[in-house]
Amino acid sequence: VVAFWIKLCYNAPNHTHRALPIKYRSPGKSRKGAGSMETITSRQNPLMTHIRKLAGSAAYRRQTGQCLCDSPKLLREAAQWGAEVQTVVSVEPWPEPLPEKVRQVLVPPEVMASISPAKTPQGVLFTCRAPVLPVPEMLPGRRYVVLDGVQDPGNVGTVLRTLDAFDADGLLLTGGCADPFGPKTVRASMGAVFRRPVWSVTPEELGDLLRRSGIPLYGAALRPDAMDARQADYSRCALAIGSEGRGLSREVLDLCDKTVLIPMSPRCE
Repeated sequence: VVAFWIKLCYNAPNHTHRALPIKYRSPGKSRKGAGSMETITSRQNPLMTHIRKLAGSAAYRRQTGQCLCDSPKLLREAAQWGAEVQTVVSVEPWPEPLPEKVRQVLVPPEVMASISPAKTPQGVLFTCRAPVLPVPEMLPGRRYVVLDGVQDPGNVGTVLRTLDAFDADGLLLTGGCADPFGPKTVRASMGAVFRRPVWSVTPEELGDLLRRSGIPLYGAALRPDAMDARQADYSRCALAIGSEGRGLSREVLDLCDKTVLIPMSPRCE
């Protein structure tokens, strides 16, 4: 369903590929000559404790300004797109170039299992800076997605991955969404979190930002006055999708210029 919504936006007229709007997510090159390798064998080592806290606590991630990512693919994506990787922990030496300032640590498999947020560790995890973007004065792009109260991290990450695939310009979160830099969210985004900006806003900030930017807000809602999603003009807009159980909140619905729906068979919910 999410892919259908964003595909509609992507297929709207006047679609052009744009440079990414935030400097730190432009593609970057890793430098050879990474720092020296160290080995840790204790599960009680301070770094291992730090990693477990990053995996389990959004408050700790906000406090430290760091996030935890796992898998070789995510590490390659982070390196390619200029994310600030700080520490790489692996069971085998990482074979690819990393910036010299990156701390590289080897651990035995049993220690990796104790710190990995995944049930089946892939042998590599890393910490990196989790940027907190201030609410911008304007949104310069053409198409954005708004998530309202979406609390499942996998859903937030999947939406981020999908909007990146269809070249939407960014994601705005409101209403207590899942942490965009939690391990499950980052994993589900498949690296899109390193390429697309994510802002957290209140409904009031969202309304003010869209008005300043001249961007209409379309809300996905099952209402009698909702128009067929295939008939809406997506040439420049933001699309709001509500929580898994309740849909859009009243605060966000009141901001919508239109509500839209995907026609379905009456036998389907």
